[in-house]
Amino acid sequence: MIAICPGSFDPVTHGHLDVISRAAALFDQVIVAVGQNSAKKYLFTPDERLELVRETTAHLPNVSVEALEGLLVTFAKNHGAGVLVKGI
Repeated sequence: MIAICPGSFDPVTHGHLDVISRAAALFDQVIVAVGQNSAKKYLFTPDERLELVRETTAHLPNVSVEALEGLLVTFAKNHGAGVLVKGI
């Protein structure tokens, strides 16, 4: 099963990595979807955030990192994902 873990990841934290690692252990594939909200001010650029998440998840073979553009539901449908993973 494919899971999506969406967020802004500005910056990626130990908490984010814990959620992503746990999801990687539970699901066949995890797609970390790095979003951009024009109403928010960010510390890092979208490209920097993508690279930071890629670097910190490189040891997880079933985790990929992609930019999230548009609606999350459309992104999930386009990737065949049936699970949304969020930390609380």
